[in-house]
Amino acid sequence: MKMNKLLVALPLTLSLLVPTAALADSHGDHSQKESHQSSMEAGTATPAAELRIALDTVLTEHAFLAVEAMRKGVDGAEDFEQASNALLANADDLKAAVASVYGEEGAAQFDEIWKSHIGYFVDYVTATAEDNQEGKDKALAELEEYKKTQSEFFDAATEGRLPAAAVEEGLDMHVDQLIQAFDAYVEGDFETAYSLERESIHHMSMFAETLSIAITDQFADKFENTNPDTPAIDLRAQLNATFTEHAGLAAMAMQDGADGAESFDAASGALLANADDLSAAVASVYGEEAGAQFEEIWKSHIGYFVDYVVATGEENAEGQEQAKAELDEYIVEQAALLDAATEGRVPADALEEGLTAHVDQLLKAFDSYVAGDYETAYSSIREAYAHMTMPAAGLSEAIVDQFPEKFSAAQMPSEMPKTGMGGTADSSAAPFMWILGGLMLAGLTTTVALRTRRQS
Repeated sequence: MKMNKLLVALPLTLSLLVPTAALADSHGDHSQKESHQSSMEAGTATPAAELRIALDTVLTEHAFLAVEAMRKGVDGAEDFEQASNALLANADDLKAAVASVYGEEGAAQFDEIWKSHIGYFVDYVTATAEDNQEGKDKALAELEEYKKTQSEFFDAATEGRLPAAAVEEGLDMHVDQLIQAFDAYVEGDFETAYSLERESIHHMSMFAETLSIAITDQFADKFENTNPDTPAIDLRAQLNATFTEHAGLAAMAMQDGADGAESFDAASGALLANADDLSAAVASVYGEEAGAQFEEIWKSHIGYFVDYVVATGEENAEGQEQAKAELDEYIVEQAALLDAATEGRVPADALEEGLTAHVDQLLKAFDSYVAGDYETAYSSIREAYAHMTMPAAGLSEAIVDQFPEKFSAAQMPSEMPKTGMGGTADSSAAPFMWILGGLMLAGLTTTVALRTRRQS
């Protein structure tokens, strides 16, 4: 891969995530622009917010699917091809975005660059399965070269906003997390494997924040001079990462349960750790009693999914129907709770519709997996992952509307994070306690209304 091609394709990599609508030139005079910007500062659906969330979703899903595909590969699993195709489909989402703006030639250049590191991970998996140390070393060496090229790539594209040295440090972390998660899985250290998988997902969420800041700073007019790093958007991004991770971890834990896999306990533990993050946030703001109440509510639907998995393994149709009935009751209860918590900002009937979609997607993914229809299974997993961006959007909007003073422009950070691929050098003093309060409200539901989104 030649450097000149990288530098040509680099702006495509960054710009492909610019929403098409945001590419249009702004109209109106300066005072109108300032008024529009002011009204959006505490919002969760600004052009900059949409960029950050698009990045957050596609990058965290990449990490999630990469880990799962690598595991399937070393296990020689029947669904390895479909898991790999899901990972490549994630990359194709980016390629299509490039093509829609820059044409097929630009998209082909981007596709070659992005997919190269996926190929190196596959090479590492293949070499591991063959007990080929030389092959593993070669794959790692190729990943080292990729890091350097990619770092120069981002530095050039952002005109120094993401310095090569900082990006390379972040890429070191990204590659190390995936390789170490895979190695731990191969060694049977499933607890470490799932812990590192979660770290890799979270790390990519931080990179999405950093990259969105660089892009919106570089193309300010394209994003109507909005900022992706405000308290309100931080809340939405945190919810986005937590909800999408929940969907991904739930789907894979259910697969492990169906397979009777040795990693099932660790997979379930990762899913519950995702829930514990929310429970701890509640307790830190509202006390241990509130945290315990939240934990019971949030984890109940996880338990019902487990009941469904167990009943399926036992070929117990009655048990399956019982689990579905409990999930139906949960939907009604959660919808009512969030309706009350947000004072009607997310209506119960609309919430029930969204919750039903969430449950149906995960059950369809699981049933298809058990039936050996892996293509449908992974399509449904990706659908479930994408669907969970809706709760983040709808719930964060409701919380910010409910507590506007907690998400004011006065709380905004004054400068970009000093970072490469995730993690801030100087943490901002955003209204974290109120963000945690928002997470408590988030715990009252697993999705936000499709109907609300359609009407917005």
